[in-house]
Parts: sequence; structure tokens; C-alpha cells
Amino acid sequence: MENQRDTFHYTYSAKQQEEIQNIRKKYLPPEQGEDKMAQLRRLDQSATKKGTVLSIILGIVGCLFLGLGMCCSMVWMDILFFPGILIGILGIAAIAFAYPLYIHVTKKEREKLAPQVLKLVEELSTLES
Repeated sequence: MENQRDTFHYTYSAKQQEEIQNIRKKYLPPEQGEDKMAQLRRLDQSATKKGTVLSIILGIVGCLFLGLGMCCSMVWMDILFFPGILIGILGIAAIAFAYPLYIHVTKKEREKLAPQVLKLVEELSTLES
């Protein structure tokens, strides 16, 4: 028999190990002691998410109604001209109302999250002093 040597070749890649650790963190259960600054950033971002989603949905629906109204008044001019104009005006109103909806919902969410955010800010301010 031939004399075979079993060898093991290992190459270390820092980028690969970092990627492995990042993927591993995604599948671990969330840590109880989340970084306070990260928690503050997460709360601040969550204050605008709901308003953004609702205003985008309203804007898209408004654009669709505007397009439908234009289609009705231009293509079926003899039958649906006036209903098309009304549908288009409804779409314009929905588009115009999207930004005030965003402002209103974001303000309500910030009022709801204010105690938690202020508590975290106070804790972070005392840690730095």
C-alpha cells in the first residue's frame, strides 16, 4: 500500500468570518440588553413608519382614481364624461390629503412613543455625564 497522508488545508478570511457572524446574529434570539442607542433609533424610526405606509397607499389609490377618471372622460366621452371628472377630482383630493395624513399619523405616533423615547434620552444623557 502506498503511504497516504491525510492533510487538512485551512484558509482564514476575515471578511468571510465577519459575514458568517452577521448571518449568525440574524438567527440568534434577540438579546435582552439591547443597546440603548439602537433602541432609541428603532423607536424614532417606528414613529414615522405607519404614517409613511398609510400616505403612500392613499397616494397610490388617489393616482389610480385620477387615471381612471381621465380614462373615463377621454375614452368614453359620450357616456362617462361627467362621472370621469368626478372620479378624477376624487383622486386629486386623495393625493392632496396624503401628506396631511402622514403629518397627523406621525404626530400621534410620536405622542404615543414620547415617554419611552424621553426615558431613553434621559438614561443616555446621564451615562455620558
